[in-house]
Amino acid sequence: MELSIYRLVEPPETPRGRTVRKLLEKHRILRTGLLIIVLLGTCMVIGDGVLTPSISVLSAISGISVAAPQLHQNIVILVSCIILVLLFSLQHIGTRRISFLFAPIVLTWLFCNGGIGLYNLIAYNPSIVRALSPYYTFKFFKVSGRDGWISLGGVLLCVTGSEAMYADLGHFCRRSIKAVFILIVYPSLLLGYMGQAAYLSKNLDDLDSAFFRSVPKPVFWPVFITATLASVVGSQAVISATFSIVRQCQALGCFPWVKVVHTSNSIYGQVYIPEVNWIMLILSLSITVGFKSTIEIGNAYGIAVIVVMLVTTFLTSLVIVVVWQRSIFVACIFLLIYGSVESLYLSSALFKVPQGGWVPLVLVGILMCIMYMWHYGTTKKYKFDLQNKVSMKWLLTLGPSLGVVRVPGIGLIFTELVTGVPAIFSHFVTNLPAFHQVLVFVCMKSVAVPFVPPNERYLVGRVGPRDYRMYRCVVRYGYKDSTGNDDSEFENQLVFNLAEFIQTENSAPWIPSSSEMSLDGRMTVMGTVTGSTASKASLSFPVSETRSERVTRIMQTFCGDSFQQSFKTVSSPCATLDWQANFEIPLFVEHENEIDSEMRKELIDLIEAKEAGVAYLMGHSFVKAKKSSSWLKKFAINFVYTFLRRNCREPAMAFHIPHISLLEVGMVYYV
Repeated sequence: MELSIYRLVEPPETPRGRTVRKLLEKHRILRTGLLIIVLLGTCMVIGDGVLTPSISVLSAISGISVAAPQLHQNIVILVSCIILVLLFSLQHIGTRRISFLFAPIVLTWLFCNGGIGLYNLIAYNPSIVRALSPYYTFKFFKVSGRDGWISLGGVLLCVTGSEAMYADLGHFCRRSIKAVFILIVYPSLLLGYMGQAAYLSKNLDDLDSAFFRSVPKPVFWPVFITATLASVVGSQAVISATFSIVRQCQALGCFPWVKVVHTSNSIYGQVYIPEVNWIMLILSLSITVGFKSTIEIGNAYGIAVIVVMLVTTFLTSLVIVVVWQRSIFVACIFLLIYGSVESLYLSSALFKVPQGGWVPLVLVGILMCIMYMWHYGTTKKYKFDLQNKVSMKWLLTLGPSLGVVRVPGIGLIFTELVTGVPAIFSHFVTNLPAFHQVLVFVCMKSVAVPFVPPNERYLVGRVGPRDYRMYRCVVRYGYKDSTGNDDSEFENQLVFNLAEFIQTENSAPWIPSSSEMSLDGRMTVMGTVTGSTASKASLSFPVSETRSERVTRIMQTFCGDSFQQSFKTVSSPCATLDWQANFEIPLFVEHENEIDSEMRKELIDLIEAKEAGVAYLMGHSFVKAKKSSSWLKKFAINFVYTFLRRNCREPAMAFHIPHISLLEVGMVYYV
């Protein structure tokens, strides 16, 4: 069931590319190693989200000590902490109301950098432009030797931050980003650093806070305010990116369930995660108060950034071979050129581990353990469900009643399987005395695309024969889609798609028969029927109507006046029900006479079940390692994964399932 927004134009696969791909698919240890490398880069990005606010705000506020040397350093730390608290406390509002200020602030900051740098370059030492020659690079390393190699860790900080603009490739085209970088960002940074070098060549004693000391006094305070605002904008960008990447990891099964709040109704991707936000605030404050200096924080920041660069280079080399289908030789040349330069910077940055560089390593170690253990436990649980599916033969032996009483209503059984009946269903049948008239196995599936169009979101199929009234619905969400906060809207959409499936099952040639679906789990995309296919008739619930009146009206809608002679309703003892709003199901057939008796009965059952109410059934699973497992696996599953499941957000809350309609049955998974 392909998505229209996911059209990957694949070039002809080369033998070498096929070999690399099959090698990764065949060997589990290679897949595990690749997963660890990806998690390493992801965790470093999250660590970057903790370090960037600390170093950005502290470096900007440190300009106060230049204008007022008598102030104690603790005052600078206090002001920085206040700004950090305000920054993280306002994250729940989102950026939609003030985002229009970001571009002017950043542009003003870049022009200030370039203008002050040009002024210092002309005023102090114009000959510093000769440093652009590679000759002086070799001369520097030849003269300084080991000290020059160690200084690369500080040179790395001149690059950090500017590379982050390429993360906006999902929002802007490559041409615009290249133009902005070449015409504005790069010249401003180059002039800024050359200006500071020219100033320091005449003022060696001002090495500490060189930037603010090089700012001319008449423009000091405007530049200080601009620098502070730019640090807040930069921090906000990284914090938002951290929320986004955590949400994407959660959608891909690599991060425990946390609460995700969408701060914008019109712009996708603007999310806020309260738990992550407050943890980042505590860590940022701890780093700021603990180090009290941008030097140690800069050492930690440099290691985080260079590791992200190195991981990106390695993964890009794989993309060159596997996705772009280029030769391994081209990928090796790319990895050798860029990887050698980044490895040189990394070797220098690792020298600063005792001076603050240990912070990202500790953060990444903890995050990688959490994410890997969660992914490992989730994968084991899914494999258990996959290997212990209920057989169709067992289901057919139960009969249409499933061996229990079928009561009015729709039961939504949530499962992670897209085919087959999950093992939890047999547990439900064993422990529950009754089941709903209509059962739907719902699978909320995250796909590897940002957004899924609404008309391609629902895949509907039938489980078992028609009289079982059992269906399967796979709801596909992109990793940037919202699962929604309105449970009634989800229920209505689900019933609409079930009705469309029932009406088009026999008439549409692209939909296989119900017997085929029950055996191989084939699904059909619903929601694609256009207005020309659907008739103007509909099934609806008026404001006040008894069951017998409703059934009579529905059948008259289908059959016209002939209904009185061909069908006789049975009065219901139920009292008249008052409804707050009409509920309608459109008819997706060309002519009303195309609706046979079986289809009519099935649609009536669906409407009556929707009227009776919708219940959500979920398995409350307890995952434990088998007794024969190794001690390491027992520790990972019985302690770490269990601890994470107990303290993370429950799936019912993640899917916004109303508690009043939720029914959970416990089950132990031995993996």
